[in-house]
Amino acid sequence: MTGAVQGACDTRFAPLREAFVESFESHGEHGAAVAVWRDGALVVDLWGGWQDRHATVPWTRDTLVCMMSVVKAVTALLVHVLADRGAIDLDARVSHYWPEFAQGGKNEVLVRHVLDHRAGVPGITRTLPREAAYDWRVMTDAVAAEPARWRPGTLPGYHPVTMGFICGELVRRVTGETPGAFLREITAHVPEFDYYIGVPESALERCAELFCDWSQTLFGPTDRSSLAYQSIAPLDPDDFNTARFRCAEIPSINGHGTPRAVATLFGHLAQCRAGSREDLISTAALVRATEEQWHAVEQTSHQERRMGLGFLLGGVDAVPIPGRSAFGHTGAGGAVAFADPERGPGFAYGTSRLHDAPGASTRTRALIQALERCA
Repeated sequence: MTGAVQGACDTRFAPLREAFVESFESHGEHGAAVAVWRDGALVVDLWGGWQDRHATVPWTRDTLVCMMSVVKAVTALLVHVLADRGAIDLDARVSHYWPEFAQGGKNEVLVRHVLDHRAGVPGITRTLPREAAYDWRVMTDAVAAEPARWRPGTLPGYHPVTMGFICGELVRRVTGETPGAFLREITAHVPEFDYYIGVPESALERCAELFCDWSQTLFGPTDRSSLAYQSIAPLDPDDFNTARFRCAEIPSINGHGTPRAVATLFGHLAQCRAGSREDLISTAALVRATEEQWHAVEQTSHQERRMGLGFLLGGVDAVPIPGRSAFGHTGAGGAVAFADPERGPGFAYGTSRLHDAPGASTRTRALIQALERCA
């Protein structure tokens, strides 16, 4: 790697800095950043390594990284903010806001079913053009036309791509804004919120290059008849480093930003959940959002999860979110962000060399374990 890990770290969090350095020295980290926001300030803001796969561009303070499904929690937050404002009813049918969605036996799908991955629309069965993921209308039409696989609210099945388009279309129908634009609105007061659903062209050169052996990841299935394949169609990992992927709004998978920004957001959410602030969302709304909806092995990727309404909950060995009260989301390849209302921090980690083996990344686990040793 180039030079030492850079940035700032409060002395109370020295074990986390040591674990981050160790990731580069012993665990194959290539380029990454990690951040912690607690008690109104960034107490950890570290980065290191390379922004590009060929190690020619150093990772800097302002490098943006795609944190994959971490954006699902951010997209869920948009829906919860609207529910907090009385603009969306979580117990209303999706078709109340989006009539076309009622096709294919989906009229009974409630907003809450989309948030907790029990809507029964985990994938798209019909073949779509390769570029479909970059066309909002094509994707939302395809989701609306997709028949339900099971009765809404009965089975948990992770919706890797469709969850974001359904929630995003709800946001668009209610506000008239895209998810990315509404995110900018509600986070206008969050310091240095350098995070995007749809990267502006002016920021493209700051994006880190993602790479790994995709065959063992969520994006590896090739059997077009399988749910595993259909759940990620039509996304192609060969596109992940292109401008069209980065600039598109795919609010299940392509949120790009600095871990600093994401940790700050989740630090605010930790305080909102604990009742010490309500400028982003009310405590009552966030209490509702983080109530356990189910704890099971879900149908799509066959992973054990505790699920709130759009937020993964801690307390499950397979999910590197510590403590049963913590909430956030993981991202394919090792990224994670969460809020811990009991201990106070917001945490975020993003990496360019994605973990490409079954189970949670050893790098991610080492960082979380180090965080838990900090004061």
